[in-house]
Amino acid sequence: MTEWKTCTISDLGTVVGGATPSTNKPENYENGNIAWITPKDLAGFSGRYISKGKRNITNKGLSSCSTQLMPKNSILFSSRAPIGYVAIAANEMCTNQGFKSVIPNENTDYLFLYYLLKYNKNKISNLGSGTTFKEISGSAMKHVEVNVPENIQDQRKISSLLSSIDSKIENNRAINKNLAF
Repeated sequence: MTEWKTCTISDLGTVVGGATPSTNKPENYENGNIAWITPKDLAGFSGRYISKGKRNITNKGLSSCSTQLMPKNSILFSSRAPIGYVAIAANEMCTNQGFKSVIPNENTDYLFLYYLLKYNKNKISNLGSGTTFKEISGSAMKHVEVNVPENIQDQRKISSLLSSIDSKIENNRAINKNLAF
């Protein structure tokens, strides 16, 4: 293994917030085909990859607010209500304001970043503030310090091992679900 380095989340990728198109305008949602995720969509979600939430938005909804279309393999990280749901975008999608997601840069393995954020979710949650409910700001998320292997090949070795374990767990869940019926 290579040496590890201390860096910040913003060194690993671009931190992106989300937004919600006006729900008073049906044209933002009706017949929408853009996946739009909320923290509620990740409540009880046990997989790694998510392709859609309960609602989609339209192109008009996308352009009506500050949400951004993120590429496949972006890492979704809920930043409030609660802090710490983590999933991988299975396709292009956007989120509501309850996320501080990370689009990995070319030197960061997306799967490693997923496991890194899962591992650090309590640390990140402890940085949250607020009176009604805790939230981690975009600025605070960008400055979270983490330790990572210096090269992407070693990140991939680690994520490959963890991913093979998760694949077996997901397989067992599917088998158990089938047996329950």
